[in-house]
Amino acid sequence: MEITFAGKRALVTGAGKGIGRATALALARCGAEVMAVTRTQADLDSLLLECPSVRPVCVDLGDWGATEEALREAGRHVDLLVNNAACAMLQPFLEVTPDQFKKIYTFKETVYRGTGGSIVNISSQASQCALRDHTVYCATKGALDMLTKVMALELGPYQIRVNSVNPTVVMTEMGKLGWSDPNKASTMTSRIPLGRFAEVEDVVNSILFLLSDKSSMTNGVTLPVDGGFLAC
Repeated sequence: MEITFAGKRALVTGAGKGIGRATALALARCGAEVMAVTRTQADLDSLLLECPSVRPVCVDLGDWGATEEALREAGRHVDLLVNNAACAMLQPFLEVTPDQFKKIYTFKETVYRGTGGSIVNISSQASQCALRDHTVYCATKGALDMLTKVMALELGPYQIRVNSVNPTVVMTEMGKLGWSDPNKASTMTSRIPLGRFAEVEDVVNSILFLLSDKSSMTNGVTLPVDGGFLAC
């Protein structure tokens, strides 16, 4: 199944590393004009070396004013949005601080320009299954899933589809933060019928499908990319 985004303009947040970076590169290979948003200039510099056609936008999405200004300068409307920017701060419920909730919730806001198109929010299996020491992470991913559904309801009349992908652990730098220890990792992989964590490409392929016209009647779904974890 061939997917093309020729003539489309895409915006990917958190595009400096991991899933966001791989998604930006995949969209460019599929013909999209890609704006890559991250707060780390060094990541943008290396991304441009790998794919010079990408348009870099260096901004901290936690700064609303700076974000508005940066995206205003980016120009005309966006057809495709991948809401990927996130951070991981792991802690037990009794050790959660208000600042941790505030910081992570900040990354769940959507920026969109234009009419018609597709939005994909990057969620997690943790939105639907409690994980020890992931209090804030689980709570915010659960909120993101419901935000996805409300956005699908309210933006559907404008022909804007909104879906989320909900991966199991992906061994990006963020994934390694919580799951690099083999003993801890085995407690998760033993519960995944396929017996392994996800590769970045597994998630990117699902994102591309949901962004594309191949999923033109798919709206408001939370798509597990988890090897069967949530099914069991």
